[in-house]
Amino acid sequence: MADTPRIDSSRRDFMKAGTAAAIGTGVLSNFAGSAKAYSGGDDTIRVGLVGCGGRGTGAAKQALSTEGSVKLVAMGDIFEDHLQSKLGNLQAQFKSRPERVDVPEDRQFVGFDAFKKVIDSDIDLVILATPPGFRPGQFEYAVEKGKHIFMEKPVAVDAPGVRKVLAAVEEAKKKDLKVGVGLQRRHQPNYLEALDRYRNGDLGEVLFWRVYWNSAGVWDPRKSRSQCKNELEYQLRNWYYYTWICGDHIVEQHIHNIDVACWFKDQYPTVARGMGGRQFRTDPKYGQIFDHFAVQFEFDDDTHVFSECRHIPRVWNSVSEKAYGTKGMLDMADRRGRMMTDSERVRLTSDGDPYQIEHDDMQEAIRKGKSYNEGEYGAMSTMTAILGRMATYSGKDISMEKALASDKSLVPTEMTWESEPPVMPNDKGEYPVPMPGVYSPFI
Repeated sequence: MADTPRIDSSRRDFMKAGTAAAIGTGVLSNFAGSAKAYSGGDDTIRVGLVGCGGRGTGAAKQALSTEGSVKLVAMGDIFEDHLQSKLGNLQAQFKSRPERVDVPEDRQFVGFDAFKKVIDSDIDLVILATPPGFRPGQFEYAVEKGKHIFMEKPVAVDAPGVRKVLAAVEEAKKKDLKVGVGLQRRHQPNYLEALDRYRNGDLGEVLFWRVYWNSAGVWDPRKSRSQCKNELEYQLRNWYYYTWICGDHIVEQHIHNIDVACWFKDQYPTVARGMGGRQFRTDPKYGQIFDHFAVQFEFDDDTHVFSECRHIPRVWNSVSEKAYGTKGMLDMADRRGRMMTDSERVRLTSDGDPYQIEHDDMQEAIRKGKSYNEGEYGAMSTMTAILGRMATYSGKDISMEKALASDKSLVPTEMTWESEPPVMPNDKGEYPVPMPGVYSPFI
């Protein structure tokens, strides 16, 4: 389950150098100690939740639905209403097992530092499910404090964030911390069967992949400006539409499909080029992100992964991955799949819930002391999606090596409610939108 696709030597050397630099500048100087098996003195895994949105609540539900003794003991969010609403939802979902949700008022934390207070609580495992712009710093802090970590994908929105995660991943390995990343297809039975057949050579020489997340889109902005006290709250409430918090949908959502191709190919791309823009979501309420991307990822073996993602309603949709080989074709679409070769046609279906399986697998690793760290592939698949965004926003060919070395940071290091967000609207309420040929992903 914790397979990590290979990274070519130049990129691996770069990551080693990046980790060493992080240590040299003190980024990792505060890491100390190793994980205790259980904080409570028994075999109960005590869970803390950071980020009380829909996915965070879903991940908490799945963490609490495993076989062993487990309980949610702390929650944190930047918004009080998020926390109270989702705490109520979880209490209702576990009405028949109320002991699994034990979050009294003194373990409910609100604000920009809520993540630290959750992690500093008497927990064994923290779920990091805030918008991804905040993930690298939260992950780094959790590793420093010796906690097991399940973090949602993507794990960053920019290259400095990815490098921070990669450095902390190495420290987590030294401390034997278990690290899970929410790329659930890697735990899905039909994908695992497909992987075995693929690696067995059933498709022959694989010529290319195409991966899609073409859909109608996600939720509309949830709060108007009049409902928010300032611009920062407005953007945080409507985080999906701002690249500095979300990464754009090629990173936040399409990472799933990009990750599948990299996982099966067992490598990451060396260069990307792409095109995209905003055709449907042009209203200022949709912030600054694109509504469509088309990217070519080029690999060392001279093959390509052709990537598309789109958020436009009332048109043809597909969320799927296909590989084309000299002996056949693999076609995966979540819980449905098929492989057609010269000798057979195989249906690849899955009855298990991969969102649940990934938590079952991680908690088994915690209980049995198994090696379990999905952080490197979580970071590199995130970086691959970021590479695609950088190439599309700029309209340039961009190498992975150069992209990963970029110092362009989208996320402020410190924030308070008085902070001005990194992007601001003009007097018409319009946000700056990247223009290919003009936008620089490095400055």
